[in-house]
Amino acid sequence: MIKAIAVDMDGTFLDTNKSYDVARFNNIFNQLQQRNVKFIAASGNQYAKLISIFGQREMFFVAENGAVIYDGEELYDYRAFNFDFYQELIHYLHYERSMQELIVCGLKSAYILKDTSETFKKVAHFYYRQLEEIDSFAHLPNDEYVKVALNINRDTHPQLDQDLAVKFADDISIVSSGHDSIDIIIPEMTKGNALKRLLAKWELTADNLMAFGDANNDYDMLELAEHSYVMENSHDQMLFDVANFVAPSNDKQGVLSVIEETVLAPEL
Repeated sequence: MIKAIAVDMDGTFLDTNKSYDVARFNNIFNQLQQRNVKFIAASGNQYAKLISIFGQREMFFVAENGAVIYDGEELYDYRAFNFDFYQELIHYLHYERSMQELIVCGLKSAYILKDTSETFKKVAHFYYRQLEEIDSFAHLPNDEYVKVALNINRDTHPQLDQDLAVKFADDISIVSSGHDSIDIIIPEMTKGNALKRLLAKWELTADNLMAFGDANNDYDMLELAEHSYVMENSHDQMLFDVANFVAPSNDKQGVLSVIEETVLAPEL
């Protein structure tokens, strides 16, 4: 029996316009609560961004690709990089590899440089509702750092992800949320790992979990869940190989349709 549902956001729950059918979801959410089925937003996004999408609800938020977990408004669990190592990582990216457009992600806020393009700032502010612009990455603000987000320009940095994987082999993992957008995370601090911790808390198993995703950073979440769905709009063949089912695309509100047709279907 399904007792928990985890959904990725961009390309999965949200349509191309970054929206969803709020009234339809509210009806589904209320029914899930009545059946004691837990709903989890599992995303690379910041917690503040997820709250802007769903509002305050009795649900769980797995943010920053699994490093941060909130139970409603309450911080339930998080994992942060060693600060000295994180500073070394940022120094390598910014000063040695000349990466300007970095989003340095802390528990309290995300940070970008003031001296970056307005286009980059606009995108960063859209995805990170708690965001500060700082003068330099030389001395990072006092925070617990959980992730680095960046886009790789293959013309200027064709092998950056491979170089990172070699230089920091034991200290980082790299996941993609689509195209050349990558997150540098703590090893094993993934969406799947976060869901394992929650299942243990609730005394549930993978047989009780339904999960939806469309990108590389959803792989271990889909691998974990017995009721795993890759979105038909996904461009990642590995997800079609690992998922047990295919859901209609995000622009067809595929997540909501599957939940209605399976979890909430009347019993015969």
